Amino acid sequence: MNRYVIGVDFGTDSCRVLIVNALTGEEVVSSVKSYRRWSEGLYCNRLQNQYRQHPLDYIEAMEGAIREAISESTSGIVDKIEGIGIDTTGSTPVLTNIDGTPLALLDQFCDNPNAMFVLWKDHTSVEEATEINRLAKKWHTDYTAYEGGIYSSEWVWAKVLHLLREDEAVREAAYSWVEHCDWVTGILTGKTKPETMLRSRCAAGHKAMWHPSWGGLPSEEFLTELDPLLADFRNRLFTETRTSDTVAGYLTPEWASRLGLSSRVAVAVGAFDCHMGAVGAHITPYTLVKVIGTSTCDIMVSSYDEIGNNLIPGICGQVDGSVIPGMIGLEAGQSAYGDLFAWFSRVLKWPLKNILLKSDIVNREVITQLIEYIEDNMLSVLSKEAQKIPVSISSMVATDWLNGRRTPDADQRLKATVTGLSLGSTAPMIFRALAEAAAFGSKAIADRFLENGVAIREVIAAGGISHKSPFVMQTLADVIDMPVKVAKSTQTCALGAAMFAAVAADVYPDVERAQWAMNSGYNAIYHPNEKNREVYRDLYLKYHELGIISENF
Repeated sequence: MNRYVIGVDFGTDSCRVLIVNALTGEEVVSSVKSYRRWSEGLYCNRLQNQYRQHPLDYIEAMEGAIREAISESTSGIVDKIEGIGIDTTGSTPVLTNIDGTPLALLDQFCDNPNAMFVLWKDHTSVEEATEINRLAKKWHTDYTAYEGGIYSSEWVWAKVLHLLREDEAVREAAYSWVEHCDWVTGILTGKTKPETMLRSRCAAGHKAMWHPSWGGLPSEEFLTELDPLLADFRNRLFTETRTSDTVAGYLTPEWASRLGLSSRVAVAVGAFDCHMGAVGAHITPYTLVKVIGTSTCDIMVSSYDEIGNNLIPGICGQVDGSVIPGMIGLEAGQSAYGDLFAWFSRVLKWPLKNILLKSDIVNREVITQLIEYIEDNMLSVLSKEAQKIPVSISSMVATDWLNGRRTPDADQRLKATVTGLSLGSTAPMIFRALAEAAAFGSKAIADRFLENGVAIREVIAAGGISHKSPFVMQTLADVIDMPVKVAKSTQTCALGAAMFAAVAADVYPDVERAQWAMNSGYNAIYHPNEKNREVYRDLYLKYHELGIISENF
């Protein structure tokens, strides 16, 4: 008898649901629902690096995607669905009331961005992150030690402190905070109280300075010294965390009814998308998995014996069990990857949206169709034309810091730079420089692992860009000078979540066995181009030189 599980992946723009045969790994059906308010551009301000998402977007998209997936599946499957796994972006926290309800779900805060989830790429809390780093370095315990030694504005404590300082009404109503991945599992299982909700080891260890050696979260004294506004927050949070092979609970009758499932469905403890994506791509020791979306997360796992007491500087943390229980999970990444190309696409499309769309020379319906056609083909055409341009040491060089730098050594104040422009520069040439910059950023991350004794024997890429742009993947392989495998599944994050759901449902005793049974394999492998190797070594040095100039500008 077949047994089925659901993986739910909350990405930056949408919620993706995957129903998987837990015994074979067959991806039965998938569904994607965009966040309505987010897609309308509400509650965000790109110029201020403010990116907020309404909790109703998450609820509506998840409910719609699960119901659609069930409706499109074969008759009888719904009765055999036994587990659900959840992954989300992160750190994406929200302030809550005493019941664990996000403040934006209260009438008085329904349109207040400060009461909403603060998306991972929101950088409004740069100053707060700086203060956390300054205090941590002079405190008797460096709470950033297991988070690369540098706390980022992308992470929860900086964001929470910024919200409390920014908005008096929100500050007075706030009782605690919750990460997106914990809130979803909480509402599905009816465990939303801040003090008793099961919390993700992945989220807490990588983003909240949680570590068992100092008793969990940073001390009350540290948080109060940072700002008295944080007083008592620690007492309203948690001490223990759980790995994602843990059962968070079972669907409440209400949510079972809303989703069209049984209340016997087990819900696994949640985690961040890229960590579960690495599991879905079949991560093993010595494997670097690059989950490439709007940004990247670069994930590795290491045994306790190999990592020992080694603290790797400038990464996004090393956490026991954050990826695979029983191993140390290592995270790094780039704050922009797909976003680099999306930004360039927006620049190129500016006349279409602001001139052509407002003209009456051509029928508006035709104009709309033209714009949609250009949008659908922009990346592929740019890639094809950029691929024709020879790699040259005299070509332009760019840095990949359009959204700041995540790794190595987080600094969200940094801006991107392009050099080598001339009157002969073309859009494909600039696109090629951006693709190379993204690859150079990836090499800097790989080098940081290697420099600290973490061996890399293979590289796996997953996510949208890895399937959409062979040119970008080939450039990556050329720059890092290693073959790059591309995971066959287009939904590796949801697949990883489904693997944890299979463990929660007792289909498998551990996630490693779920990986072996359910992985999708690979559909492409990119080998380094020998002709480009030496040129890219020289261009990589120029990338570093340009980075130093940009840092000091």
